[in-house]
Amino acid sequence: MRNKILFQGIAMLCFLSSALAQSVAISGRVTDQKGMPASFISLLVRKQADSTVVAGATSDQAGKFNITVPAAGSYYVQARGIGYVTWKSTVFTFTDNSLSRDLGNIMLTTDSRKLKEVEVVSSRPMIVQKEDRMVVGVEGSSIAAGNTAFQVLSNLPGVFVDANGNIQLNGKSGVTVMIDGKLTYLSARDLRTMLESMPGTNIKDVDIITNPSAKYDAEGSSGILNINLKKNIVSGINGSISAGINYNGKQTGGSTGLNINHKEGKFNSFLFADYTHRVSGRDATFTRIFYAPGKTTYFDQVATGNNLSTAPSFRFGTDLSMNKNHSISFITSILSQEGESDFLTNTDLSYIAGTKAQNIVANNYSGFKFDSFSTNLHYGGKLDTSGTILSADLDFVRIRNQSNANFYNYYKDLTGTGSNTQDFLLTDIPSGYDIVSAKIDFTKPISSESKLETGVKFSNVTSDNDSRFYFNNGPQPVLDPARTNHFIYKELIYAGYLNWRRQLGKKFSFQAGLRLEGTISDGNSVTINQVNKRNYVNLFPSLFLQQTVTSNYQLNYNYSRRIQRPNYRSLNPFIFYRDPYTYEQGNPGLQPQTTQSFGITQVFYKQYILTAQFQQLHNTMSEVPLLDVANATTVYTTGNIDDSFNFSLVASIPVKISKGWTTNNSLNTRYDKFTLVLGNGQSTTNKQLFVSATSNHYIRLPLKTNMELSMIARGPGASGLYLVQPSAWVNAGLKRSFLKDKLDLSLSVLDIFRTNRLYYKTNIAGNKNDFDQYFRNRAVYFTASYKFSKGSKTDAQRNTNLEELRRAGG
Repeated sequence: MRNKILFQGIAMLCFLSSALAQSVAISGRVTDQKGMPASFISLLVRKQADSTVVAGATSDQAGKFNITVPAAGSYYVQARGIGYVTWKSTVFTFTDNSLSRDLGNIMLTTDSRKLKEVEVVSSRPMIVQKEDRMVVGVEGSSIAAGNTAFQVLSNLPGVFVDANGNIQLNGKSGVTVMIDGKLTYLSARDLRTMLESMPGTNIKDVDIITNPSAKYDAEGSSGILNINLKKNIVSGINGSISAGINYNGKQTGGSTGLNINHKEGKFNSFLFADYTHRVSGRDATFTRIFYAPGKTTYFDQVATGNNLSTAPSFRFGTDLSMNKNHSISFITSILSQEGESDFLTNTDLSYIAGTKAQNIVANNYSGFKFDSFSTNLHYGGKLDTSGTILSADLDFVRIRNQSNANFYNYYKDLTGTGSNTQDFLLTDIPSGYDIVSAKIDFTKPISSESKLETGVKFSNVTSDNDSRFYFNNGPQPVLDPARTNHFIYKELIYAGYLNWRRQLGKKFSFQAGLRLEGTISDGNSVTINQVNKRNYVNLFPSLFLQQTVTSNYQLNYNYSRRIQRPNYRSLNPFIFYRDPYTYEQGNPGLQPQTTQSFGITQVFYKQYILTAQFQQLHNTMSEVPLLDVANATTVYTTGNIDDSFNFSLVASIPVKISKGWTTNNSLNTRYDKFTLVLGNGQSTTNKQLFVSATSNHYIRLPLKTNMELSMIARGPGASGLYLVQPSAWVNAGLKRSFLKDKLDLSLSVLDIFRTNRLYYKTNIAGNKNDFDQYFRNRAVYFTASYKFSKGSKTDAQRNTNLEELRRAGG
């Protein structure tokens, strides 16, 4: 009781002291031209008489600031930030009886004329917590240099890649990946192909949005990863050229890249041209036990695979500022990737533990060609002086994927009672996607403290997959009708949303939204004349409340409902062949998964972050291994298991060890529970308390050298029906700058101790399926990049505001 009274007393004193401080302070909120909070802006209070700085502060993540004025007098306020025109208030006078002033909303405008290209000297990926997202900066990182965008994502706080290459966020599947705020519309497999061809050096930062607002598509049950690519805001011609090489112990890869930006007058144009020679591979063991009364089959497999691909890619676009209020732009991306791979397996089959009845050697050689073309047209307009904004986007995506594979299977009898046989097979799978989407967004300020956002969107997807399977034992391949399927999938999604933002006094900001999405789909399996039609409508509410308790303590409350629709491949009933005893099959009856998320985020001293989140999942989608005991085969499919839930705690703790050594540390604790109802009326449950920790170190060394060290540890976890075994790994990187910081040399080593493995286990009614895979994550990367510029103004003094604040005691 005494502790409770003491706590309440301290809280009351904090409240009273905060209130008293605000009563003798200059306060306000800084935003950019889009009305978004502008953080880390320098606010300087100057005397009218001689412009002497008497006080100062920086805006927080919400753009808010409070500045204590030392004495009565006449003052004005300046707001300064890199890339913005300096804002200056009118002169105001304080008397002894009136020592407070609220400046309201201060909107800063972009100034590209005096902005120099700023490189982060420490190469530190800055983590900033905003109202509805965490922003992780990766520009200039030595670990990002030489790596792909996919590898950059996989090393972000809370991000994990599972055994099938699917991206998870805080251990939860169903992540939507966007690029510059736009959906990719790609399946998980095609998305990985695209991200592996994109150099990590093209990325500026990544938004991690665990509970998106109604303005965003409701797709993605665990949140959104929005990749923001580098953009040019410097006049003249500038850019960079880079080249790199990497080695993973068995294979050597490399990359080259060029980006050029030209900004002059009303036009701002850019070109990214990259070429990657990507290598990868995996080494794996698979152990399965097929249990049945009177007959148990033991399956032990050793596998190795090698992948090689080459990919030229281009991304170019132009922004045209028609006048100060209206602009149009287009962006086009082209990717053409070709590759080949092999997957070699050696399998022992037995019916008595410790013995061998049959040995199967299966060699799979495949090739593919992946072509992607996408273009976006955008209009943005400021319709009045109050901040009314209208924007429109039109997107078109065309993807063509041609893959083929040869399977050579050799069966050897080890009992002496059978014969040795062989079987040759061939697959030819052309597929393609055509995607068209259009959306309009409208923002209208209702008052100085509130605004309304609304919009509509339509998207149409057509997927065509013509899978052909052949017996290849004779002089000519013979079509196998039982394993051949032509699948056409069409999906139309229409959506509309309404989102309301309001500032409630000085301590609270509120955001509430509602999104409606309707889905009309048609899955046509032409070969077997099976059609699955669906038509459903969902509502997705969202709610955010931000409370500034004190200047050093902030609370964010949020709620959202989201959906995860099945990808096109998972709906295709075709059986995809892996080896004689392993198949993959789609599920045309698969239902979409919906998720309700509740979260509370606490921010201490503007840098320490603690988030608690609860998720309730309905129609949980999970990979389900179906074991055929009689034939000793496993068919992997995606099914809706019973409803599931998880509860998580995530902490982000930055620590400054010394002047040149800082760290970002995160701790993730989560409890998961998944339940599957079996066909015999029984059920199986997979539940696990999961703990993971990440510690990223950024160390400034002499001779313009920076070092990064990343340590990741993951405890045992649950993923659907799989029990995930613990793992840990270490990455390190060095970067040194030459020629007045124009030339950067980077050296990085990923997974130094070769411990980043994926080990999954399942046990369903005595049937076991375990696999241990290593994807050759240990690799050495060396990258050189050179920056150039012509006609850019580079005389901006980056630290002027910080020095003035220091002298003013801010």
